[in-house]
Amino acid sequence: MNIKTFIKDWIEAGNTFDTTKYLNFYLFDAVLDDPSVGRKFLGHEGIKDYFNSYFIGYNTYTEIITLDISDEHEVYLEVKFTGDFPEGEIGGTFEIILKDNKISYLKADLIH
Repeated sequence: MNIKTFIKDWIEAGNTFDTTKYLNFYLFDAVLDDPSVGRKFLGHEGIKDYFNSYFIGYNTYTEIITLDISDEHEVYLEVKFTGDFPEGEIGGTFEIILKDNKISYLKADLIH
């Protein structure tokens, strides 16, 4: 698995608001933890709600600023979000754990 390509394709699925394609990057029982909204989103249904609310709902576009691959299972991203939210543009981070060539755990947060 080429992790850089995987991450770029995942970001692209998010930027085109392709919910089905976006969810295919996650294990069925993946956990998405976002302290900036104070919630954990469980499995495809929870992650779909997160994606609909915070990406599609705010017309959010994500740009990769830095991509650090610590090993074949851990990835750290710093990103820039732009969209129809109050700040208009804000930094963010993703800490990702991969398993079986999919995202098993993702911690998303904002940089204030």
